Amino acid sequence: MTDEKQQAATEAAQRVVEEVSSWQYSADDPMIADQLDEGLRKAGVRLDDDERSRILAEIDAMKDESSTAPQVRSAQPVE
Repeated sequence: MTDEKQQAATEAAQRVVEEVSSWQYSADDPMIADQLDEGLRKAGVRLDDDERSRILAEIDAMKDESSTAPQVRSAQPVE
């Protein structure tokens, strides 16, 4: 995979995380996970299991609307 494709996948995943974080910070864990997975699927990208778990934990730790979305470190396009 080229660096350009990985960068584009990471950027797409970050947009999904930001969207889910912006309105799901107060939702229950299963709903957050479902929304994250659905958004990633629609964007055509995936996170490895450790990255997905970290992102979900950071979203869960958000307590108010002024918290910032977790930063995606790495994502891959769905082949």
